[in-house]
Amino acid sequence: MEKNHVANAVKAMVIGGSAGSLQVLFNLLPLLQNHLPFAMILVLHRRHSADSSLSELLSTKTLLPTCEVEDKDRILPGHIYLAPADYHLLIEKDESFSLDYSEKINFSRPSIDVTFESAAEVYGPSLVAMLLSGANEDGTKGLSLVKKAGGTTIVQNPETAQMPYMPHHAMMHTVIDHVLDVRQMSHYINNLR
Repeated sequence: MEKNHVANAVKAMVIGGSAGSLQVLFNLLPLLQNHLPFAMILVLHRRHSADSSLSELLSTKTLLPTCEVEDKDRILPGHIYLAPADYHLLIEKDESFSLDYSEKINFSRPSIDVTFESAAEVYGPSLVAMLLSGANEDGTKGLSLVKKAGGTTIVQNPETAQMPYMPHHAMMHTVIDHVLDVRQMSHYINNLR
């Protein structure tokens, strides 16, 4: 059994992904326990015209409360939060969300880097960040900042990713603590405390 190398109690897990990541979440969420002692925050690249039905679709895969973030929502443990389309999602020091409509980063809004960076500033070593399938460089800088702040970094095993560029790029440019497939992700997450 793999040990989790997280010395601090986890307060939040942020998961970023792009092309191919939705299927990973569809496979992962049903494998998670119904009570997680931390918040899970999802930042997925999607079309700016996407409606809010994605959070409803994700909620069919888990018993954990799942919703699309609204500005100033409080971050509560045991909940899954989805970044809305076409907004950057920031974590504030009072552990609430704020939405930002500034320019795209890595051609993306929401930007995974933006959320990872703000989460690293707030949660430091109590943060776990995971990067899934995708075809651009978004997330690599954010993972680097999470690691610098003492957090734990994970990428999807590129060999299992529909679009391996994103996790592979992160592995080439920053320190990654774990490279996991979906089953290993569920085991890891269910054992976080």
